[in-house]
Amino acid sequence: MSRRTVRTDAPSLVASSSAVRVAPVPRTDSSLSVRAEVAAISPPVHSGHSMATIAVNVALMTPSKIRQEGAHAPAASSSAPVSGKGAGAALLVVLFGSFLDLLDATVVTVAAPAIAQDLGAGDAQIQWMIAAYVLALGSGLVTGGRLGDQYGRKRLFMTGLGAFVLTSALCALAAGPGTLIGMRAAQGLAAGIMVPQVFGIIRASFAPGGRAKAFGAYGAVQGLASVAGPLLGGLLVDADLFGLGWRTIFWINVPVSILALVLGAAVLPESRSASTARLDLLGALLAASGILLLLLPIIQTETWGWTAASYALLAAGIVVLALFLAHERRLTGRGDEPVFDPALLRTRAFAAGLGASVLFFGGLGAFFLTLSVYLQVGTGRSAWQTGLVLLPYAFGSIVTSGLGVALAARAGRVLLITGSLTVAASQSVLWTVVRDGDDPGYWPLALALFIGGLGLGLTAPVLVGVVLAGVPGRNAGAAGGVLSTVNQIGAAIGIAVLGTVFFTAVAGSATGTPGLADYGHALGVVLVVSAALYVVAALVMLALPRAAAGNIDR
Repeated sequence: MSRRTVRTDAPSLVASSSAVRVAPVPRTDSSLSVRAEVAAISPPVHSGHSMATIAVNVALMTPSKIRQEGAHAPAASSSAPVSGKGAGAALLVVLFGSFLDLLDATVVTVAAPAIAQDLGAGDAQIQWMIAAYVLALGSGLVTGGRLGDQYGRKRLFMTGLGAFVLTSALCALAAGPGTLIGMRAAQGLAAGIMVPQVFGIIRASFAPGGRAKAFGAYGAVQGLASVAGPLLGGLLVDADLFGLGWRTIFWINVPVSILALVLGAAVLPESRSASTARLDLLGALLAASGILLLLLPIIQTETWGWTAASYALLAAGIVVLALFLAHERRLTGRGDEPVFDPALLRTRAFAAGLGASVLFFGGLGAFFLTLSVYLQVGTGRSAWQTGLVLLPYAFGSIVTSGLGVALAARAGRVLLITGSLTVAASQSVLWTVVRDGDDPGYWPLALALFIGGLGLGLTAPVLVGVVLAGVPGRNAGAAGGVLSTVNQIGAAIGIAVLGTVFFTAVAGSATGTPGLADYGHALGVVLVVSAALYVVAALVMLALPRAAAGNIDR
């Protein structure tokens, strides 16, 4: 394999268009090199949100910046590889930061009913507690990655981790739902700064042999987070340590994160890219504002109804997104680096990949929130018991994720379609369990969730790689960054739309006081809709390339 064919320079996890420089290379060498690269950066995936956010993070970790050497490729400025105890300590710090992000979304989903009861939060506010974090995280990924490239990945990781500590404490101190939602958004922005640096630090700081072990450890941490998240969240809420109740899920971040900050200051190596691309802060702000304006009237439907103001917000969101596209086209036209290059939409695989990502991850984002509310408020299970019910989903994804990664280069599209249809089947099985209005036992719920996990494991670690196989090599980095962000936005949209469907159905109870049958009916509606969405996602996936990225020049 020619070393000069493909090189990945340890840029940040979220790709930017400035990261991709392509020189003509022989097809055979490029195919082998890129396939090895994709395999190296695709650790096993073990989860969904409450496992959904974990699944989204798994998918966004896949497309690290793929940089091909050429006459115009800027050299990366990087520290010498670390080894020995220093390498182990550095890896521990960055893996902990990643673990925090994955864990935090999970525990909040399980704790949401307890938070709502304590703070007197309404249904819309429960949705915002989850959606605000996911939307803010997605909005910050590309910009956070570029900041790390320019100003130093260690510096940005430490800044993001420090902000995560502060916002976690402020979440724990929140006296009302509005304050908590605002702090969750701030926490998501902190994660958006921190998360993109993880892969960049690993790739810049470890020699190839140590790098492979580091990525393996990363996959193990993801698996641990998917299992520990719902259980830890349920345990902390039910234990009510020091009378703090749900607040302990945020307080627990503080002392351990401070320890990680102290250790990171001593052991993390600094690295940065030589690229000096200008940050597209206005583009990031326009995109986030447009999505927020669209989500506001949807989530607030039960409170506001559909009034003239609601339609005005939708129209304003569309206008802002149109301005975003015009701004991005203008930047592209003058040779600057946009957050999103609209020309990517002309690539069939990329356009289909965006649609598949929104459909697939949008369904997951809402599923675990509504299921958690059904289990705790509807059936009366505790937060701990809810965590135990969710556990089979993680186990199911563990079973198939390795298989998905191993077969992606030969049958990526088949895996995606099979996985999406398997998730649809699991939703249908679960619908048969909850539709009669009785309290289902553990094992019927566990079986349906285990099937869903099997589908997730086949799809989440493969989707981005398959999409990138149909994107020209010069656009692979930009496409990967956009897909990473869209995965998060898809989760936020799913929470807004399907969450609203759920709570509206519950509020329509004929008895006036919703009971188990009402929550079962509401969850059943969500399951039918989301199962249909997964079938549509499978149809959209037919337009994707046959296999995961092998030769990104085609």
